[in-house]
Amino acid sequence: MLKPRHYSPQLSRFMVSVLYHEAKARKIPMTKLADTLLRQCLVHSSGWQIAESLRVAEQTPTPQSAA
Repeated sequence: MLKPRHYSPQLSRFMVSVLYHEAKARKIPMTKLADTLLRQCLVHSSGWQIAESLRVAEQTPTPQSAA
C-alpha cells in the first residue's frame, strides 16, 4: 500500500455534519466549502506565508535541474 504524500487531518464528526449541511444549503460540494472557508481564514496568516514561500521554492528550477 502506498504511503500518503500529504497529511490529512481528521475532522470531528460534528464538523463534518456542519460542513455537510452548510454545503447542502449552499448547493456546493463539501470540499469546495471547506477549501473556501479555510482560505478565507488563513490567507493572511504566517502559516500561509510559509507555505507560499515553500511552494515558490519548489517551483523555481535549480541550476542542476535546469541542465
